[in-house]
Amino acid sequence: MTIDPTLLRAVLDGDYASARAEGRSFVRQPGAVIDEEAPLAEIRDATLRGTRALGETGQPLLPLPPELGGEDEHAGYVAAFEELVASSPSVQIKAGVQYGLFGGAIQHLGNAEQHRAWLVPAARGELLGSFAMTEIGHGSDVAAVGTTATYDPDTEEFVVHTPFRAATKEYIGNAAAHARAAVVFAQLVTRGVNHGVHAFFVPVRTDAGEVLPGVTVEDDGAKGGLRGVDNGRFAFDSVRIPRTHLLDRYGSVAPDGTYSSPIESPGRRFFTMLGTLVQGRVSLDGASTVGAKLGLDIAIRYALERRQFTGAKETEEVVLLDYRRHQRRLMPALARTWANALAHNDLLASFQTVFSGEDDSDEARQLLETQAAGYKALSTWDALDILQECREACGGAGFIAENRLVGLRRDLDVYATFEGDNTVLLQLVGKRLLGDYAAELRHLDIGGVARFIGTQAAEHSLYRSGMANVGRTIGDVFTPALNAKRIRSGKLQEALLESRVEAMVAELAGNLRPAARMPAEKAAALVNENQNLLIETARAYVELRKWQALDRAFRAFRDDHPEAPETTVFRRLRDLHGLSLIDEHLGWHIMYGRLSMNRARQIGPTIDRLCAKLAADALPLVEAFGYGQEHRRATISSGIEKERQDEAREYYRQARARADHPVDEKVLHAERKKAAKKAKSRSTQR
Repeated sequence: MTIDPTLLRAVLDGDYASARAEGRSFVRQPGAVIDEEAPLAEIRDATLRGTRALGETGQPLLPLPPELGGEDEHAGYVAAFEELVASSPSVQIKAGVQYGLFGGAIQHLGNAEQHRAWLVPAARGELLGSFAMTEIGHGSDVAAVGTTATYDPDTEEFVVHTPFRAATKEYIGNAAAHARAAVVFAQLVTRGVNHGVHAFFVPVRTDAGEVLPGVTVEDDGAKGGLRGVDNGRFAFDSVRIPRTHLLDRYGSVAPDGTYSSPIESPGRRFFTMLGTLVQGRVSLDGASTVGAKLGLDIAIRYALERRQFTGAKETEEVVLLDYRRHQRRLMPALARTWANALAHNDLLASFQTVFSGEDDSDEARQLLETQAAGYKALSTWDALDILQECREACGGAGFIAENRLVGLRRDLDVYATFEGDNTVLLQLVGKRLLGDYAAELRHLDIGGVARFIGTQAAEHSLYRSGMANVGRTIGDVFTPALNAKRIRSGKLQEALLESRVEAMVAELAGNLRPAARMPAEKAAALVNENQNLLIETARAYVELRKWQALDRAFRAFRDDHPEAPETTVFRRLRDLHGLSLIDEHLGWHIMYGRLSMNRARQIGPTIDRLCAKLAADALPLVEAFGYGQEHRRATISSGIEKERQDEAREYYRQARARADHPVDEKVLHAERKKAAKKAKSRSTQR
């Protein structure tokens, strides 16, 4: 059947198709593509030119309000920004620091006057800046940063100071060479009271690039990837800044030193302030998926052309993607990437809803923060795993720098750490799940609690004891007939994935319930004992949400195109991803009685069949990503491999037709063996 990749691309790009097309077109801008292997100073300068080239397009103005020349378009800007990975990950990250973090902090934490003074120049790439949050001694633990900003009412200035080495700002993008100012996160102290972490606009260099007095800059030098981003360290020796340099949306200081805030609770104020900066996690979720798309696009095109070993025909070598193991390596990764891309569209919609002000309630913000944290964690890990699989699937060719796979993985490696370490982010998700679980219990009446406890008791005795296998498991309830068609039921997949989340949350809550009555030390130890379960529960939740996004997109597409061949392919993607998730945790589903042994044995063969069917349509499925060779820029995806294979096949075809073509020793040996056997048979007959 013929698959239309443009029809599938419309689904993948969703409401942000035009924005993504705009982002992909940036590759044709002068300075967008840089030489990733150039000397460090040259690649940094080239990355700066690419970052400024983006500013010249006007795209960074999009999320600004109309009065500042923007369109209040947050999600569209992020969607376009994510596509810069195809041009250069270094340009994408440096631009992210400049326009997303530095500019975003001023926009979301500053006031109108600060917007006019700093935000518009930052969005145009005229005022170069850094985002100085992380410290040597405190990475993800932002609330505990050591840098202080102490208010001096006599001069109406803040004194920004690094009191010890571990309080030095570290891994700061744009710090080593280019930033003229930084948004610095420091403990705000006034009138002898520490009001917690706030953000300050701190000049660090003159317009000519000279480091200002009191500011120490150190260069992080060469890194494992993203060589074009000039990461470095900032330390401050009693640097004085005007009182008006406090970004004061959530906390302000009067000339006499009086502190005030629209949010009374220090904890809630802190998390509200950090929540406004969720854009970084949202963009990394999408950018890592772009990287996975590029890797799959390169590897699958190569696998459709590269031939290795003869098969049924002695003179015809087999295309790599015809091998079942090669299909099993790449097709589940393709399905997972589709799921990540479609789930990201949902995340962008939530992001736009909150940041446009359509719904910026606490509940909406908390949901966005939870999704952004969980999605970013899994997508960045997925991208690294997928790029590594793509590299290995391309053999030695995948290890050559010009084919980009090693470079993409190298550059995306730190995405797992940027904007929050993935493990820490999943802990945030797990804590949110526990909070929701506790809230459900609080809102149950006495009868409801009794029913709930009864259900949990039944759950424990039935599944933990393995007795569920004696009766009917979840799979049997939905699908009594044991066949591949039934195992692909969407309801069954969702029931298994959802049941796992619910059981893990309940188990975690039960394990942690005694902590409420324990001394702090023992409670902390109990939480630590359950940390792994907390993280795995969060992972299961995010996997469920992403599968559900893929399922919703499939069902909507099926409703619009009930007879289209693309619908069949779409369902195969959904089923392959769902069954792959179940297969990853097959032991859990069997131990907890969700799947019978007979049913579990069907998962693997069904996955194999789905991989084989999807491999037949692999090319249009990656064409749906919307990338051309100018985006891939990998020699092995340019069609040259097909030229080489065709040349080799034609050479051997002509050689075999020549009279002087040498006889293969194996053929000669087989003919001699056959002749000897025939001679022996005639001798016996005599």
